[in-house]
Amino acid sequence: MSTTKVKMMAIAALVAGNVLAAPMAQAQQTGVTRTDLQRHDLSVPGREAVQVRVDLAPGVAFGKHTHAGEEIIYVLGGSLEYQIEDKPPITLKAGDVLFIPAGTVHAARNVGSVTGSELATYVVEKGKPLLTLVK
Repeated sequence: MSTTKVKMMAIAALVAGNVLAAPMAQAQQTGVTRTDLQRHDLSVPGREAVQVRVDLAPGVAFGKHTHAGEEIIYVLGGSLEYQIEDKPPITLKAGDVLFIPAGTVHAARNVGSVTGSELATYVVEKGKPLLTLVK
């Protein structure tokens, strides 16, 4: 393979990596760590499953947002408070679960003194942003 082709492939890889990383970079904030675990097409056309581990430092909140599909949460550790639309907030601890319907505005906050962690499984429309911030 020629040097020019190798350089072009490297540039294309860098551009693709930046384009794919941009939506998650926008979602990152101080004290919040999102670790992508897996992403797979489903047997339902146009849908995919995505699993992400989300860690929130003590006292940190992740603001209002929505997803282009359902979110299924399993709390791995700590105490996390969820605000779903205009309903009263609920606090979950390790082992608790939560289902958030597609398009539902919600937020999360670590109300404990240790890192709060969740396993989030999304069943979403393929090609749409995983997360959309709400003002």
